[in-house]
Amino acid sequence: MDDERELLRRAGAFDQEALAVIHDRYYQAVYRFLSFRVADRQTAEDLASEVFIRFLSALRDRSAPPNTIRGWLFGAARNVLKEQYRQQRRLNLAELDETIGGNDTPEKRLMERLDKDELSRAIGELTAEQQDVLALRFGYEMPIKDVAETVNKSEGSVKMLQARAIAALTRRLNGPGTDGR
Repeated sequence: MDDERELLRRAGAFDQEALAVIHDRYYQAVYRFLSFRVADRQTAEDLASEVFIRFLSALRDRSAPPNTIRGWLFGAARNVLKEQYRQQRRLNLAELDETIGGNDTPEKRLMERLDKDELSRAIGELTAEQQDVLALRFGYEMPIKDVAETVNKSEGSVKMLQARAIAALTRRLNGPGTDGR
């Protein structure tokens, strides 16, 4: 069952074993990719579930990937993220559970929130390609070769995107007038 084409063929027929193998093989990877890009675990879980629902819909509609499951799933994950970001812009609610609960002091929660917000803003200022490369490399710990395949770029391009993204984050987080060294 290691052959992806055979796995896809069986999944297209809604073979329960093939669908379970796909879910078991890729769910954690998709979840980690998404959790690197969103603020909370529950949202990442919801988005990962949405990716797999779309995969099932694509199988039903015969628009599933012809060869690579991973590439299709990560492409769907990027699309789900874009939709999530659009929704957040329209409906930017504060994270209620952070405001209501917790044993930490308000000052500590504020400082943690500011650090997290600063990093999120800095990552948000990167290009979409840079964000994807960082998420795949560090969120999923994917090797350069696999990242290149997933984002349809050469390994050299992925290395350059990663280096530029890290340099931009370093400059942003260290403040103006620093080069991060």
